Order: sequence, then C-alpha cells, then structure tokens
Amino acid sequence: IFLVYNIASVRGKLPVSTLLLAGIAVTLFLSAIISLMMYISGEKLHGIVFWLMGGLWGRNWNHVMMAFPFIFLGAIIIYIFARDLNVMLLGEEPAQHLGIEVETLKKIIILSTSLITAAAVSVSGIIGFVGLIIPHAMRILVGPDHRILLPSSALVGGIFLIWADTLARTIISPIELPVGIITALFGAPFFIYLLRTRKRAMF
Repeated sequence: IFLVYNIASVRGKLPVSTLLLAGIAVTLFLSAIISLMMYISGEKLHGIVFWLMGGLWGRNWNHVMMAFPFIFLGAIIIYIFARDLNVMLLGEEPAQHLGIEVETLKKIIILSTSLITAAAVSVSGIIGFVGLIIPHAMRILVGPDHRILLPSSALVGGIFLIWADTLARTIISPIELPVGIITALFGAPFFIYLLRTRKRAMF
C-alpha cells in the first residue's frame, strides 16, 4: 500500500485516477511474483491455487479470532469518518471548502481498508466481487449515507458470503467449489451491469 501511495502521490496529493493506475501496475507486478512462486512451489502448488481461488474450507473460530481485531479496528476507524465521507460525495474541492482535510482523509481510509482487506484475505484467500456487489446494491436500498451504508454493507456482505459458501459446498456435492468461483459468477455480470448503467448516464 505504501508503494502504491508513493507512486500515485503528486505533490502531496493523491488523484484518484493516478491511484487506480498505480494500483493496477503494482497488482500486475505482484501477480508476476505470485506466478513465479507457483512455478517453483512444486508440491505446494495446490495450496497456492486454492488460496488464489478463495474459500472457507478448513477455517474455524481460531482463524476468525486472528483476523477479527484488525477488521474491527479498521471498521471502527472508517465509521468514525462516515460524516466526512458523506461530505466527500460533493466532490473534493467542495469538501475542502467545508473544512474536510481531503488528503488526510484519503490516507486514513486507504490504510484502514487495506488493514481490513489484508486481515480477511490472509484467512480466506482472494474472494472477489463481494466488495463490489454489496455496497452498490445497499446504496440503492438504503441510500448514500455512510453512517447507514457502511454497517449495512458489512452485515449483508457477510450474509451473502455465507450463502455463496453454502452454495459452493452443495451445488456439486460432495465436491466443494472454492467460494471465490461462486462470487465471481455473480459479480462479473453485476460489474458489467454497472458499467452499462454508468455509460448510459454519461451519454
């Protein structure tokens, strides 16, 4: 995260477009390292592949307790700044004029979300699209107020993941699919829907 921030930072500011491009570049670099590790892993390749697919098999309350403090801390920090995030919906310049330290807020949110993501991924592997589907769906249902949107997204996201994991365990029983496959099957079409919706809104 520090590498992405340093690459994306321009004169102490963090443009969103530059941040996204820096994130993509670092992701590709780290993906190459993971591919190299897979190539030389030998017998451990199976475990790496399943971790990349994402899943909850073999996980218990010990794993939950390892990740919980970091997730809880990150979530509390983000929720404290829920009002500031609401102001940020107006745009960076209006938020700055209303007294929000925009760049400081960006740093805090990026670090907090990175902490939550790292803790979750370390336990479950890479389970994609949950963070894309649920917040957008909840924004439609409960509105853009982050004081409501953040906890509702966390709750419904957990419910969705349990449902996806149950489906992964039963759809071709006794074989258990990685839950990341199930979330991707639902998430990819939803992502396409979002792109088409925004395209219509722009044109």
